[in-house]
Amino acid sequence: MTDKAVLAEELRRLAAEAARPGQRSGRPPPHDLGDIGIRIGSDGSWFYRGSPITRASLVRLFSSVLRREADGAYWMVTPAERALVTVEDAPFMAVELTATGAGPQQILSFRTNVDEIVTADSEHPLTIIHDLAGGGGPRPYILVRDGLEAKLARPVFYELVDLGREEEVDGAAQFGVWSSNVFFPLGEIA
Repeated sequence: MTDKAVLAEELRRLAAEAARPGQRSGRPPPHDLGDIGIRIGSDGSWFYRGSPITRASLVRLFSSVLRREADGAYWMVTPAERALVTVEDAPFMAVELTATGAGPQQILSFRTNVDEIVTADSEHPLTIIHDLAGGGGPRPYILVRDGLEAKLARPVFYELVDLGREEEVDGAAQFGVWSSNVFFPLGEIA
């Protein structure tokens, strides 16, 4: 078996064990494997020791046990083991946007590259990092779960901007979008 096949089989077994209810209580903490060579690229692609992981089901499995620690480090955690994951930007990409309704009642839902659906709301905010110094332009993200974010793919961000409108927020004109009765600023209007 190749290294990738062995890793896949072990993580499948551990994920199945993690899914069983009541397994965590009374167990010792997971064994720390450290860095085993898993990396998530800035485009959401997963790699093992430099080779792309192309099986979508395997990426979904790995992402289901992904956690972010308080120090910002990413780990795949099962009841028995945990392994460090290098994340270049965000662990997920938002690859599709669905908008229903209008105004404050509008609902914006995003599908990630691992087929999770997340709706922008107060618990899943949209944030924009404006990289003025680096010249990279705005970098949009949505919180998916437990400190794990999805970066919006460029076409998805363009769709989002197309839905934007001007609103007055705290006395200043803001350009942004509504979702689930929350206004998410995308930028200030000069």
